[in-house]
Formats: sequence, structure tokens, C-alpha cells
Amino acid sequence: MFLGIVSGLLLAASSSTAATAVVVQPPPDWHGVATAGDRARLRGWREALVKGVAAATAAGHADSVAREGALLLPDAALPDAALPAGVYRCRIVKLGVKAPRANGFIAYPPADCVVRAEGEVASLRKADGAQRPTGLLFADPDSRMVFLGTMTLGDERRAVDYGADPDRDMIGSVQRIGERRWRLVLPYPRFESIVDVIELVPAG
Repeated sequence: MFLGIVSGLLLAASSSTAATAVVVQPPPDWHGVATAGDRARLRGWREALVKGVAAATAAGHADSVAREGALLLPDAALPDAALPAGVYRCRIVKLGVKAPRANGFIAYPPADCVVRAEGEVASLRKADGAQRPTGLLFADPDSRMVFLGTMTLGDERRAVDYGADPDRDMIGSVQRIGERRWRLVLPYPRFESIVDVIELVPAG
């Protein structure tokens, strides 16, 4: 397990305090792990997506936004959002980009992402690239999974522990938007954009 704070939670959730009976613990709850700032960011995910689309459109990228289809539609989420373990092709789209000459819209080429079962949660890791989100996926009743993790940069070999550096902390909503197609909406990231949207489709 690569996130120290979340790892501790999982260990606590799986331990039994009774010698004579099996104690069934509830699944880990992301609410008890996420910082107050990240909980607020997640509540604003739809607002961030709407603002990001508007910024990209105003910057002259209406056609690019339209080509993405359900990926950038605020209300495209479908039931059954659980992301199965496996290798995915993931593609990052940044909206409302604040970098010089970025013009409000950047779509990166696909890269590999890996989803693994981690007991009662799952992990998600972008395998390559200069910016690599790494974290855990928690089940959530609102037709989504919640991603809680950090940004790994450059040639770093180990993810920063969640909560150690607010500028690296990330929170997002995983939603199913089609047959074998998901998105991870990351509202108000610390770097570059109003919202990052990662498309995930199974490799092969």
C-alpha cells in the first residue's frame, strides 16, 4: 500500500478486537480520510466541470469539447460505477488551463493506468508520464467511486503520502459514462487547470 494515511485506515478496518467472535467491520469510508479542503473540492466537481467546459469553449475549443462526447457532459454518469481491476488506457483532458498559450484546452495522448484490488478498496496508478495520479478508489453510494490520492511528478519513484503536501493531494469522482468507459473528474487541481478529466477504457 502506497499511501500511508490510507494504509493505516485499511489496517484498522481489517483488524478484529474480539478473540471469540468474528467482528465484521464496515468498508473504509473516504469521508474519514479526506481533508476538509478535499471534501469541499469534491462537492464542487460538477461546478468545476461546467466552468472548465465554458472556459474551453470561450477560448475557441467548442469543436474539441463536442468531440469528447459524454466525457465532458456534466450529467453523463451511469449506474454501476465500479472500476474492475485491470490495465486501462487513460487519457487526460485539462479544461480551463491557466498555463501561458494553453488556450483553455489540452488533451494528452493515452497512457497506461493500472487498477488493482486492495482488499476492501482498489488502487489506481497512472504508469507513465510527467504527472501521474496515484491513489485509492472507495465505493460511494452516489453512483460513483471516490479517488483519493496524490500527484507523482517527474522521475519520482514513490508517491507522496496523502495529507503530507496539500499541493499534491487529489480527490475525484469516478463515473461510468458508457459501455466499458469511465471517467475520473478531478475538480480544481492545484496545477494548471479548473478541472482535469481522465478517460479510462480497458486496454485491448
